Amino acid sequence: MAEGKFACAINCMDGRTQEPVIKWFKEKYGVDYVDAVTEPGPLKHLAEGNPITTETMRERVGISVNGHGSKIVALIGHDDCAGNPVSKSEQLEQMDVALDIVRSWGFNAQVIGIYVNSNIDVEVVRE
Repeated sequence: MAEGKFACAINCMDGRTQEPVIKWFKEKYGVDYVDAVTEPGPLKHLAEGNPITTETMRERVGISVNGHGSKIVALIGHDDCAGNPVSKSEQLEQMDVALDIVRSWGFNAQVIGIYVNSNIDVEVVRE
């Protein structure tokens, strides 16, 4: 097991979301590191059931939880997403489906949903 305290973020590849999410995790949960599982518009991939992307995400989250000991996994949506250009309300609907999928993977970790708004602030939207 890796040294240090880890969390896992299933995040968009969009660079605007990376630093605020890492900073939020470190402040809220006192983690040293945040494993990044990135895809353009991950909520869309999960909610629409893209089998290849979903499986690779599951494998990467498994490495974070089982290999690094992450106890919390966050699904992230964000404002102005080029990979998933839909409204916040539609992203939150996708998030509900995506959270059910990630929780069904059975990893020993809390799974939450967060949204990075237009001000680049992190909002917890699902716990």
